[in-house]
Amino acid sequence: MTASTRSIGTMRAVRCHAPQDYRLEEVPIPTPGPDEVLLKVEACGICASDVKCFIGAPLFWGDANRKGYVQTPVTAGHEFIGRVEALGPGAAAKYGLKVGDRAISEQIVPCDECRYCKTGRYWLCTVHDIYGFHTATHGGMADYMLFPAKALNYLVPSELPIERAALIEPLACSMHAVDRAQIKFGDTAVIAGVGTLGLGMVACARLKNPGCLVAVDTNNERLALARSLGADVTLNPRDTDIPQALKDITGGYGCDVYIEATGHPEGVNQGLHSMCKGGNFVEFSVMKEPSTTDWTIIGDTKELNIYGAHLGPGCYSIVIDYLNRGLLKVDGIVTHTLPLERYIEGFHMVQSGAGSIKVLLIP
Repeated sequence: MTASTRSIGTMRAVRCHAPQDYRLEEVPIPTPGPDEVLLKVEACGICASDVKCFIGAPLFWGDANRKGYVQTPVTAGHEFIGRVEALGPGAAAKYGLKVGDRAISEQIVPCDECRYCKTGRYWLCTVHDIYGFHTATHGGMADYMLFPAKALNYLVPSELPIERAALIEPLACSMHAVDRAQIKFGDTAVIAGVGTLGLGMVACARLKNPGCLVAVDTNNERLALARSLGADVTLNPRDTDIPQALKDITGGYGCDVYIEATGHPEGVNQGLHSMCKGGNFVEFSVMKEPSTTDWTIIGDTKELNIYGAHLGPGCYSIVIDYLNRGLLKVDGIVTHTLPLERYIEGFHMVQSGAGSIKVLLIP
């Protein structure tokens, strides 16, 4: 479908209907109402969570133990960047935006009414409208998208290259995870899993200046990139006993901080066995299957501090500023750009992980 064949007032959108059933469809271009923003999408990244939704992970579609999260049909994509096409009444004053500005919206649109929103923890909102998964918040794999009235929107410098601007959302998530880890000077900090999010964590953790920053992954090319982004040591569990290697690095104690971003249940156990007593473990991954572990390690054996990390609260403005000033290293994370109509190819590239890291769809 090309621009010349589309009807006036319609646009292309990658619509999720069911696992393995994503369709490029023609849908109406939204009209912004009060406090709403219409964005002309410049790029939208494919996240690992998009792929897990695509292949039918229970977190998104449900199983005997849980209700599915995704609502259909919904336009996919939450890693978007674009330019303001139109502003509804009040939106310009509310967000400080004008037509033509580059803008982004946090991945969650809070309800402002639940207990979490009313106590300032909007990223834990009960309603939890995330772009690309709920029908109230259609995503950015489209020519245009709408920021609803309660969205959290930000101006993005026009001079920021698109390959950097498109990383704002994942970098905000990475920064929040690193904040949760409470890295101190002298710590041995481990980032396990160096896909897009893990590489962002390496870049953010480098700014905390731990004593030793370690990246762990089964892909040597990604480990090489992690080293260029600030990792001091890289380890591959295919040829290294990770817990033993970390004990060797730390005089037998184990690492002080372990951020789990592998997306694989065994990454949890690897981390718990790798840590020193009293260390900080951060669980970030969106797992496609449950993980089981020996909870005695967490309690009686090591008295570990366990933290979750969800979304990128309070980090968007910092990430935008740091990217614009060149403080965050991100070169090499974006490996491919594809036209919107090649979305299936892009999903398969991210799923395989062979030769790609961040794949962007360009409408």
